Amino acid sequence: MKITAIDTFTLRIPTAKPIALDLPEHRLVVTRIRTDAGLDGLGYALVFGGAGSEAVEAYARRLAVLLVGEDPTQVGRLWEKMYRADRGIRKVGVAGYALSALDIGLWDVTGKAAGLPLAKLWGAVVDRVPAYGSGGWGSYSLDDLIGEAKRYTTMGCRYYKMKIHHADPLENRRRVEAVKKAVGDGVRLMVDVNQKLDVDGAIRQARVLEDLDLVWYEEPTLADDPAGYAEVARAIKIPVATGENNYTRFEFRDLIERGAARYLMPDVCRANGFTETLRIGALAAAHQVALSPHVVHELSVHVAAALPNAFLVEFIDWTPGDLFEGLPKCEGGAFRVPDRPGHGIALAPDAEKKYRLT
Repeated sequence: MKITAIDTFTLRIPTAKPIALDLPEHRLVVTRIRTDAGLDGLGYALVFGGAGSEAVEAYARRLAVLLVGEDPTQVGRLWEKMYRADRGIRKVGVAGYALSALDIGLWDVTGKAAGLPLAKLWGAVVDRVPAYGSGGWGSYSLDDLIGEAKRYTTMGCRYYKMKIHHADPLENRRRVEAVKKAVGDGVRLMVDVNQKLDVDGAIRQARVLEDLDLVWYEEPTLADDPAGYAEVARAIKIPVATGENNYTRFEFRDLIERGAARYLMPDVCRANGFTETLRIGALAAAHQVALSPHVVHELSVHVAAALPNAFLVEFIDWTPGDLFEGLPKCEGGAFRVPDRPGHGIALAPDAEKKYRLT
């Protein structure tokens, strides 16, 4: 089997309220891999908020040139070919997104050729993966925040993550307390700083929250600063989570060796695809560190199902009903791993026509 062509394009997806209060749109940079065996593979990178999608698409087109004529099932070799191309461009940021989209498409073809869902191809540990509801952006009113949290709990989610973006640490505490009271004792909360604080500010904010039984304290400072993360982790009682803005196993190795986080959160659409995310997961397992993949639950459910140290997948309910076919549903607070070959997701028949960015 050989790759005959790779179609690359971007979908612009408007979001609904309350998410639209903070992020009016997302973009998917899509790579559709075509083969001479009649099998297609769907890959994509979710660009949150859309910023930089043009650059991701441009670099995905450059890497795609390296794959035409190759056997798509030799995913590891093709990953190395892409990763080691253009030595002056590290495969992080824009380049990491681009490589991810192609790697995801290659694995989709490989799973279809084998007749297996990816989780089983990789040696599944479970067939259902629990999820946490996620959102709670800083622009939400308190009613928005509580309403979203309760909507996730009606789907069975026993965990909810909210942002703490206010400049006043006590105001962030008041918002967390209000949500905690609204959802009751059966639901535990996580908080996300989104890199908005320096080390001292992150420590001060955490100490205001330490008695609230939070699952984790996410991205307290800049993702570029693993030493800063380690300092925060040593100084506070809430477990630290990070990783959505880290891209390679080498970055995650640094976080692990510094004791910078108890929960690691690679994003398969950023961290150089399924191939590298699985390596990151195995590395974390060797150090008894939990993995909780970032967003794109429809893809990361396969990773979580194949790793013994997976904790939860992140569920952001943002996708319109006419975007995907085969999107797994959250039932009883968990996602059942799709039994369709590959990752099991396809674009809906009219999605490209409706959402394609021209």
